[in-house]
Amino acid sequence: MESIQGMFDLSGRVALVTGSSRGIGRAIALTLGQAGAKVVFHGSRPSKALTATLEEARGMGISCESVTADLSDMDSTRRLLEQVDTPDILVLNASLQKYMTIEDFDDEEFDREFITNVKSCCVMMRKMIPEMRRRGFGRVITIGSVNQYRPSPRLIMYSATKTALCTVAMTLARTCAGDGVTVNNISPGCIATDRNAETLSDEDTRLRILDAIPAHRIGVAEDIAGTALLLASPAGSYITGADIPVTGGLHL
Repeated sequence: MESIQGMFDLSGRVALVTGSSRGIGRAIALTLGQAGAKVVFHGSRPSKALTATLEEARGMGISCESVTADLSDMDSTRRLLEQVDTPDILVLNASLQKYMTIEDFDDEEFDREFITNVKSCCVMMRKMIPEMRRRGFGRVITIGSVNQYRPSPRLIMYSATKTALCTVAMTLARTCAGDGVTVNNISPGCIATDRNAETLSDEDTRLRILDAIPAHRIGVAEDIAGTALLLASPAGSYITGADIPVTGGLHL
């Protein structure tokens, strides 16, 4: 029987995590790096946050580098694909989110969210999954949202993009499983990241959200990172086509 350490060992693997200068992506990237993977951090543009994250990773002994690309711009996404080799582990975390209802969304924001949250992911998978299948190994993890289960009227377009991405992941899981490539989706609940900081700073709103979460706590980015490690590691090699809600029960 393999040791516990061996079950979660990613030594020799390369992981690309989009949107990993902060929040959930950052936590996932650092966790995969601590498990032994070489990590390619990604940001939409050069930033202090990306530089600081890279420095922290190196201070932890993680082999890493960084790339930048605006995933709302397909030319930028294609340039990213020219810069990086196909990784062993691809975590599609980067996304855009703007509060808007069906009455007040505009065409530009619709396109921006669907291109970033869905199309760029599909373009990256189109390029990378065939090489993973040729090698006989690959781990693709898409990051969805509790809004797939409980869509907020104020996040109508964001909810739609996350549902679409999950559907793509489930379809690919069926077609790739025989070639050693797993494809899974993680659906985070309410997580204490800078994206949600303003919302959670309002005490009434925070209490209302807590009341809706059976676990009665706001999640942290590391809650998602642990699930990503399972899916990327040998311990998760028989998991594919799963949509895993990490929500404290908020999806119920």
